[in-house]
Amino acid sequence: MFKLSILVAISLSFIGCGVDKNLYPKAKMFQTVNEKDAILVQQGKNKRYCSRCGMDLVKYYKTSHTATYNGKKYQYCSIHCLEEHLGEGISLKNPNVVDISSLKFIPVNVAYYVVGSKKRGTMSKVSKYAFSSLAEAKKFQLEFGGEIMNFNKAREKAIEDFKYYR
Repeated sequence: MFKLSILVAISLSFIGCGVDKNLYPKAKMFQTVNEKDAILVQQGKNKRYCSRCGMDLVKYYKTSHTATYNGKKYQYCSIHCLEEHLGEGISLKNPNVVDISSLKFIPVNVAYYVVGSKKRGTMSKVSKYAFSSLAEAKKFQLEFGGEIMNFNKAREKAIEDFKYYR
């Protein structure tokens, strides 16, 4: 019986009974935006990549953060990588986060973070998405769950992540 099952599976694959790629195109991740919509603040040949982990900033744009250190702009794929940089005991200036509604950067101190939604996280199992308006954060929370909090609380959650990744 086992041999028959294998034979049928191989035969079906040869006659084209596989998955129709036109019916099931590759799904885009929630964090990803079109390249033309992404704002990249770093300079040089690696400006498209997270300054800490090297992940593609367009692919993980909706969780992107920026900050300045010693006059140089850095961009991070997530609050996780921002926190990793802060963990070195440095002081970053002008930290910003992408508002996922407008795809523009906003200061972290005015952002409403939805933490722990059903949407996949970046560099963490616990997602952290930011919004410029409480109404947009609540709308997202209603659809995908999670808890609304400010940057400092979201940063505490990011720090907790390091218990599992170090």
